[in-house]
Amino acid sequence: MNEQTDVKKLTFKDFETDQEVRWCPGCGDYAILKAVQMTLANIGATPENTVFVSGIGCSSRFPYYVETYGFHTIHGRAPAVATGVKLANPDLDVWLVTGDGDGLSIGGNHMLHVLRRNVNMQIMLFNNEIYGLTKGQYSPTSKLGTRSPSTPFGSVDLPLSPCAFALGAGARFVARGIDTGLKELPLILARAKDHVGASFVEIFQNCIVFNDKTFEGFTLKKEAANTQIYAEHGKPLIYGKDRNKGLIFNRDKFALETAVIGENGVTEKDILVHDETNKILAQMLVELKSPEFPVVCGVIYCVQEESYDQAVHKQIEHAKKNGNDDFNALIRKGRTWTVE
Repeated sequence: MNEQTDVKKLTFKDFETDQEVRWCPGCGDYAILKAVQMTLANIGATPENTVFVSGIGCSSRFPYYVETYGFHTIHGRAPAVATGVKLANPDLDVWLVTGDGDGLSIGGNHMLHVLRRNVNMQIMLFNNEIYGLTKGQYSPTSKLGTRSPSTPFGSVDLPLSPCAFALGAGARFVARGIDTGLKELPLILARAKDHVGASFVEIFQNCIVFNDKTFEGFTLKKEAANTQIYAEHGKPLIYGKDRNKGLIFNRDKFALETAVIGENGVTEKDILVHDETNKILAQMLVELKSPEFPVVCGVIYCVQEESYDQAVHKQIEHAKKNGNDDFNALIRKGRTWTVE
């Protein structure tokens, strides 16, 4: 028999569970869940070889709603658990689900190290710029002036950029998506899965109860063409309903600027071409803020390096080949002494 005919092609419905999805009506998490289930089907994932690990927060209910293995861990510690899963079984496809509070506040230290180590997993950080599960306190990504139960007179904290944080921590793959982008988000997540190492994807997610429309300035569909750029490697960073706007590099100011093609002598050749391997460019792109600039989505930075789990298992195999598989002898090797 032909083995290919015996393998059932899974659809997104095969990754739905029998659990009641319990998010607030209208929450952006519903759209992200659908995008993830579509992605799993599109890339040929199998439930028995896939595991979702989450921390605490609205986003962290994710493992209950995906028909795969899953761990719902404790606040901020999902990266540590996910690292353990990947080291214990490198063949598993590990997805980490977190939020701006869980991943960047109490879990900031763990997030930093999983990115620095380059552990092979896909990290989805849902950014709604608020603590949703605990009833609307401000988070590390909340805008200046955000009024909340914990900041009744407005937040005075400088908000953290998740993608800038990831780049600073040494992430080799950084991307952005939008909760309702059911066309683009699965493509971004598929790219994240193809990348060997820690893939960091920030997803702008609307919290309809505590921070509704905070991203409306660049996510409204009728204005999205003028307020977003979808970055693609090797293609010019052009946007606008008429595809007549783009980013140019001002050498004198060493900064990015917007320009209109056809005005002030600007041609399409002057528009900056996206290079996802250029870290300096990536750092500049993630710092562009609405409404002065279009918000950059897509794969912003991607370079390939050996992953942490590859290096660890290579070291283990090397030790075995060199006769160092006796753990008792290994821990007594070198500077040891006997106390009598």
